[in-house]
Amino acid sequence: MCEHLEVPRPLRLLATMAWSLTESAGLPVAAYAVAAWLGGRDAALLAGLAAIWATAAIRKVATRCVPSLMTISAVVLTVQTAVLLATGELWIFLLQFPLGNLCLCVLFARTAHGPHPLAARLAAEMVALRQPATHHPGLHRFFQGVTWLWAGIFLLLSAGLAVMMMTEPAGLFLMLSTVVTIALVVIGTGASILWFLHALRKFGLSLRFAPA
Repeated sequence: MCEHLEVPRPLRLLATMAWSLTESAGLPVAAYAVAAWLGGRDAALLAGLAAIWATAAIRKVATRCVPSLMTISAVVLTVQTAVLLATGELWIFLLQFPLGNLCLCVLFARTAHGPHPLAARLAAEMVALRQPATHHPGLHRFFQGVTWLWAGIFLLLSAGLAVMMMTEPAGLFLMLSTVVTIALVVIGTGASILWFLHALRKFGLSLRFAPA
């Protein structure tokens, strides 16, 4: 019998993704915006940081687990806030960008060889992907490989942004960092999807919508 993986039906899938992004990014951004309006930049940074850690604490108490995307957001935001508040020097401000990507690289790399690669956890949390009931070694190796792929992408981003930070004016660096980050994330996402579809064909697996 052909084993299969399941994803929610389209509307449910969109709702799952929207809720995951709201928890991990929407709430901190909203707290940042309100605090920036009321108290300025430093208050906004602390409010965003407090929002993400408070959400993580509530999640831990309510469900006994914290989604991986929320953990990533909390770690990166903590590093960025610490760097921004440490000093007012411009190069310290810009250092948050390569440091944030380096943190992401470490988070992905440290799980790539283990039994729970981060790419698999993100797929389960963000799109509610359900794997076959029985452990599938080939599928596990795929998720380990994709986890290494994203560790490499964030390492490349960190190194590239560090070089640009030292060689380009601040305004141009901020523009280039945004463009390069979006481009690499889009490329990495496309490569991950194509690799996933190839893995399904290779291992004789199918993908279907979960029952209503």
